[in-house]
Amino acid sequence: MRNSWWVIIFLVVIGGTVFLLDSVLMPFVAGMILAYLADPLANQFQRWGMNRSLAVSSVFIVLLIMFILSLLVLIPLIVQQLKQLGDAIPDIFSWVERVLAPQVQEWTGYDLTAELTNVRETLVANWRDAGGYLAQALGHIGRSGMAFVTWITYVALIPVVTFYLLLDWDRLLNNIANLIPRHWAEDAFRLARRCDEVLASFLRGQLLVMLCLGIIYAVGLTLMGLNFGLLIGFVSGLVSIVPFLGFIVGLVIALIVALFQYATWWAVVGVILVFSIGQIAESVILQPKLLGDKIGLHPVAVIFAVLAGGNLFGLTGVLLALPVAAVILVLLKEVKVRYQHSELYDDKNTDKHTTIIEVSSSYHDELSGDDKRESP
Repeated sequence: MRNSWWVIIFLVVIGGTVFLLDSVLMPFVAGMILAYLADPLANQFQRWGMNRSLAVSSVFIVLLIMFILSLLVLIPLIVQQLKQLGDAIPDIFSWVERVLAPQVQEWTGYDLTAELTNVRETLVANWRDAGGYLAQALGHIGRSGMAFVTWITYVALIPVVTFYLLLDWDRLLNNIANLIPRHWAEDAFRLARRCDEVLASFLRGQLLVMLCLGIIYAVGLTLMGLNFGLLIGFVSGLVSIVPFLGFIVGLVIALIVALFQYATWWAVVGVILVFSIGQIAESVILQPKLLGDKIGLHPVAVIFAVLAGGNLFGLTGVLLALPVAAVILVLLKEVKVRYQHSELYDDKNTDKHTTIIEVSSSYHDELSGDDKRESP
């Protein structure tokens, strides 16, 4: 019982520290997550014969090259397409009024013109408000130079913190492991491995799936000559954090743009073909290779965790949301298995003297079964 109170006090202290120092902790939490994501690559460089310092430096060179390429290639293209989208909005409204609205009224009897006017007025009003908010924000930054410098400092600290955490990652893990009470060590290491599997399957696997889908959609739509193809592909890949949502959102937007741009059924067929290729690649190649048979976080859990973390602890809470959700998921599975092996659940088939080792073995067996049932 006394040990339980120590655990509760420790968790309260951690939660209070995050709440009070959320803005200060942001670069450290971000650096920790980036170090966790980059550690497998650093380990791979070490297996190729590099020492840890050279391996970490090589990781940073790879990340720097990717960052520079995105700045030089992707970001200007996306900004250009956003500008083109803003310029095309009046033409889109005109096309809807002249072509789409009469067809809708002929098929359904519903007058779309009145709703279109309301949408236009709402967009104009919000656009003006957004401009006002932007002006206020810029004015606030100008008046609060110290806050702006602090924010820039925090952002600049992220790669520094990431470098040093990545450099000493294994030693830090060993030091934390040595602090765990010995009678908790076996269960703690098993739960830590399970948390790592869940986080790896989502943070590493799902993010790579999203990136690959975004590339497939963007390249396919761009080769079709579709306007805003790169932007649509980028948004579709980003929204793919929720299964099928990226496919649905991207397909609908691409179909509307294709009908507006080409006004032929061949364009519709081309868009459907691009997104079908993306779905086939995800089901046959991406998920089996990148996610494997590990149990990831449910999409609803991801959305709830991010919203709850942001509401409670701001930006730091958003960064901590997924790791904390993974830990909670593993702990809930542990509680479930222990409950199912308790007298409260079934006193007929459970020995009163079931040991923790027996429960842990059953827990491992049931998780293995869950992996096989839930593997994509």
